Amino acid sequence: MSSPLLLKGFEVELYTGRADGTVVGCSAEAAAALEGFVTEPDHRNLEYITPPDASYTRQLQLLLEPRQRLRHWLASRQLTLLPGSTLSLGDSHRFERSDPYNPYHGYIETTYGTKVVTASVHINLGLSSAPEQMDSLFAGLRLMRCEAALLLALSASSPFLDGAATGAHSQRWLQFPLTPADVPLFVDHQHYIRWMGQQLELGTMQNVRHLWTSVRPNGDNRPHDLNRLEIRICDLVTDPLVLLAITAYAELRLQQLLRDPKRNDPLQTSRLSPAQLAKLADANDRAAARSSLEATLHHWRDGAPVTARHWLREHLAELTPLADELGLSAVLAPLQNVLDNGNQAMRWLAGLEAGLSIEELLSREIQAMADQETALQEATGLLDATGTVGGPSPLG
Repeated sequence: MSSPLLLKGFEVELYTGRADGTVVGCSAEAAAALEGFVTEPDHRNLEYITPPDASYTRQLQLLLEPRQRLRHWLASRQLTLLPGSTLSLGDSHRFERSDPYNPYHGYIETTYGTKVVTASVHINLGLSSAPEQMDSLFAGLRLMRCEAALLLALSASSPFLDGAATGAHSQRWLQFPLTPADVPLFVDHQHYIRWMGQQLELGTMQNVRHLWTSVRPNGDNRPHDLNRLEIRICDLVTDPLVLLAITAYAELRLQQLLRDPKRNDPLQTSRLSPAQLAKLADANDRAAARSSLEATLHHWRDGAPVTARHWLREHLAELTPLADELGLSAVLAPLQNVLDNGNQAMRWLAGLEAGLSIEELLSREIQAMADQETALQEATGLLDATGTVGGPSPLG
């Protein structure tokens, strides 16, 4: 049996700054000069979006091309792209508006301040928009919500804020204002529509986009017309191959769900109630933000404790046959290195303990980012649209 790969796309937020890791904002100017880039309320970071495409090789190209254009534009200003998901070297005490006249930006600054001045990557995975397929989309939403902590554990990259270690692996997720504060585990599409209407009426959400949670349904006319899941919990993953590996892992879990919903839909399988599952998922997210792969989480099936690293190793072993069948084994492979050697935050904290300064760690990673992008750009330049002609794919 073979299943088609899901459509996927990314929303990538990045900081700009100097080669020593100092953040320098220029998002309004960059967005005006470069097609495909948009501003965030604070001008120290900006965003680009890749169009939907099922191919991982194509998504690698789509991730790299805007970054290369942005790098070229930044270089003339003696600026570059920065790693990490928080203001590692500061200043988190000051909001720097990208558009002083935008009232929504004013609301964000007044309500949340610099808690929202973070960089991340949102992973969108397409599921059928047909009304009869909404049950599958919401089952996928429940599964990703209950396992979102595992994706944060793989991607954590924000252990620093204002020039100091915070004690967390994802300071971004701990400080980001989840909105509304309590989001249920949606049992079906109608539950989601009713709940969204209630939040808008109560004013806990300003608009349909103002649902800031680990995973949410997405579509062109929310809450009614939906066609994808948006995974929002991941910190910025600067290594495109690791980002694609995390995406492949999430896709494989959804493929398992589509094949066997009774075993993989928490609503059908868990011993816990939907309310208990929502609280468990949120608690797991906070635990993963503090300790990432080393965190003790609680499994959605029965609430039993399990470390994030062990849970992920179990899943990867279970996913091996399906990954082979769908041709995703090579895409998934970088996750073994993350599990063996740690995510970005863990490697940075190990370097800090070994005596390196935060500035040194950031400078090294900034150069490594640039070097890897150049190497990958050269490799993908050898490929045709299928990723097979003219040279080996970086994805295997």
